[in-house]
Amino acid sequence: MKFVILGLVLALGMVFWSNFVRAAGTPKAGEPAPDFSLPDQNGTVHSLRDFSGKWLVLYFYPKDDTPGCTQQACTFRDDLQQLTAMGAQVVGVSVDDSASHAAFARKYHLPFPLLADKNGDTAKRYGSILNLGIIKFAKRNTFLISPQGKIAKVYLSADTSRNSKQVIEDLKLLAAK
Repeated sequence: MKFVILGLVLALGMVFWSNFVRAAGTPKAGEPAPDFSLPDQNGTVHSLRDFSGKWLVLYFYPKDDTPGCTQQACTFRDDLQQLTAMGAQVVGVSVDDSASHAAFARKYHLPFPLLADKNGDTAKRYGSILNLGIIKFAKRNTFLISPQGKIAKVYLSADTSRNSKQVIEDLKLLAAK
């Protein structure tokens, strides 16, 4: 009997967890990108309107200086020249503070803004927050935003090693239209 009850509790827990982490509230392609106004690693505040007229790669990541986040940031860094040539700018967002972002950017020579979304409001508007009560993390989601400020492509649970290449491939397709 104990095993039956334990099984039911586990099953209910799995249902709750899958609903909890699902991308509810995530903006879809064609919708206006939610606005933001956040400081970067140098204290400079960036807003969505600052990128008007350009493609914006807005990627959310869980934590500075962790293996997956470092891999993702460094692939964007390594592909930045190609992305810039295609008219795109890259911006990372996590709930870490500006000081943490500054150390991360310095350590890995990241030449793009890392925005500090300390309270997680921007990540929430992008359906990219994982709130565990006492701790919050940004989900690893990336949004390709058009020069007109609309979501062009959404990458949920982005692959850290391929995310930058996926964005480049999609930018090529979108530019061909």
